[in-house]
Amino acid sequence: MKRTRVSNGNPMEKIVGFSRAIRVGPYISIGGTAPVGIDGRTVGVGNAAEQAERCFEIAGDALAQAGSGWHDVVRTRILLTDISVWKDVIDVRKRFCRDAMPVDTIMEVNRFVNPEWLVEIEVDAVVADTE
Repeated sequence: MKRTRVSNGNPMEKIVGFSRAIRVGPYISIGGTAPVGIDGRTVGVGNAAEQAERCFEIAGDALAQAGSGWHDVVRTRILLTDISVWKDVIDVRKRFCRDAMPVDTIMEVNRFVNPEWLVEIEVDAVVADTE
């Protein structure tokens, strides 16, 4: 199966050795997506819903680069530093995932690499009609 790497230009990709997403055949995995703007700064400091919006936008771009979209998503993972804001984040998730209705995991973590980040999101997709 063909393996395709998706990059969003994050300089840490080369430093740390990771990709925004990887597609192997019909399978797409998008790693922990943080709320970072194109200027490299945290989006929505202190606001989990704004941060989730940015994470889903980045993940959506990665899906598109991999030849897919939200309709192919089969799983999302939402990591939060404060589980009490889960509803705010799920309300954002609904707008992106309502039609596909993927399975979901929501979990609380102690912290992220950047203390301004309140949320990270992971996405897995399977492209239904592939070569």
